[in-house]
Amino acid sequence: MARQLRAEQTRATIITAAADLFDRHGYESTSLSDIVDHAQVTKGALYFHFAAKEDLAHAIMELQAKTSRRLATEMDARGCSSLEALMRITFGIARLSVEGPIPRAGLRLATGGVEVRPPLRHPFTEWLDIASRRLIGAVKESDLHPDTDVEAVAHSLICFFVGTRVVSRSVEPVRRQPRRLAEMWQILIRGLVPVHRRARYLTLATQLEGEIRTA
Repeated sequence: MARQLRAEQTRATIITAAADLFDRHGYESTSLSDIVDHAQVTKGALYFHFAAKEDLAHAIMELQAKTSRRLATEMDARGCSSLEALMRITFGIARLSVEGPIPRAGLRLATGGVEVRPPLRHPFTEWLDIASRRLIGAVKESDLHPDTDVEAVAHSLICFFVGTRVVSRSVEPVRRQPRRLAEMWQILIRGLVPVHRRARYLTLATQLEGEIRTA
């Protein structure tokens, strides 16, 4: 058991080190030797867990996918409205991006041309499904206009969400992402939510931003 635990810890250390380098320097500019040095492990330890750099990229994206699904499940279990659940999921991803490199690296890998191998789904496909299901629920709950084009809104939302994070990463510190996400939601809420429901969700966007900033 102790040997298995050490192996799991080593694997986690390698993934975190790779994620940090992929996030800061990009996938193509990071070598396996760089990862070995950053993780402070031997080449043998790295190759024991990962045969190639691409395997590391897929491990990071798989962890990102599991995190997205976990957040979605947790929000559904809390009994939130569909729109609140969707907002909380996006802020949950933003919080994790502030706290650690794996979600940041996952996004950079998803936008950086790394081929996603089955059975792993592309992160954007995963997020589109998560968003679509909750937008359909929000229409049924009258939190969105009844004529909302769910497919178009889901696509625009994910583009907005990804684009906000990509641009923010390039021009300002990662800790600003919650503010940008709150701004994104304030714009979307004013366009999608009926007037008599807007105040609740505008307040929620500010509240969720504050929870990350004070965590």
